[in-house]
Amino acid sequence: MRQTARMNILIVEDEPRIATFLERGLRSEGFTVQIASDGVTGYTLSCSEDVDLVILDLMLPEMSGEEVLVKLRERRPDVPVIVLTARDAVDDRVRNLNAGADDYVTKPFSFAELAARVHARLEGREVELTAREFALLETLMRHPGQVLSQVQLMDRVWGYDFDPGSNVVEVYVGYLRRKLRKDLIETVRGSGYRLAA
Repeated sequence: MRQTARMNILIVEDEPRIATFLERGLRSEGFTVQIASDGVTGYTLSCSEDVDLVILDLMLPEMSGEEVLVKLRERRPDVPVIVLTARDAVDDRVRNLNAGADDYVTKPFSFAELAARVHARLEGREVELTAREFALLETLMRHPGQVLSQVQLMDRVWGYDFDPGSNVVEVYVGYLRRKLRKDLIETVRGSGYRLAA
């Protein structure tokens, strides 16, 4: 299994205030974020395999969001696209969902709701883990609700005596949180880690 980078979200939004608000919020959720302020740039960037999800405004300069969506579906039919727009008419919603949007959120919007929709679109996707990351996750899953110390995890996953100066467990927990979900693994201060209920 090869290691992959954290999930990358492209925001295609021409209103700087909204784009910056989204960028800050999504970065705090652990995502990598890119911003495009017009349709042509948005389409070009969204064609990259590095982009895992697109948040797409409809009213954009140079190329409309609807055009971006149609063209993107021809190139990358599987990348999740969440339309974020001020257009709240049922006809607009139906037309864009039929054109291939995975979700449709109208402005003004709650960031918490949008973040939940982003997670829902990404969590069903395959995530590649290194052998060590998988072994760490498996060890935690075999002990649901139980706090495992760094010594126990080091012994079971790495199979050698614990070096008190090593932060390898902490580093790999960080990798899993970025790839899967920030709140998946809980830190129990002074004791170790456990899988969240």
